[in-house]
Amino acid sequence: MQYNKLVRDKIPEIIGCSGQKCLYHTASDKEYWLKLKEKFSEEFKEFSEVENKEELADLLEIIYAICDYKKFDRNKLELLRREKFAKRGGFSKRIILEES
Repeated sequence: MQYNKLVRDKIPEIIGCSGQKCLYHTASDKEYWLKLKEKFSEEFKEFSEVENKEELADLLEIIYAICDYKKFDRNKLELLRREKFAKRGGFSKRIILEES
């Protein structure tokens, strides 16, 4: 399956641990900015469809204005973000999943 999208840092490792192989690369600054914007649109669309805290946690960097509107507790969202970071990583390694 082809993706060509920004994924969390630990996704290739998680795929590998499940016995599958994946192809990925580290994004350049220009590609990283483009993929961050695409990821924001993707995650915002998912949040708009389900309006749950898990999707909102994926948008934490830019979501505080939405939190105010939706009246979500920022401390609970931060805890969820930390849990996801520990399990799957962040986006700092700029990993773009190409195939799995």
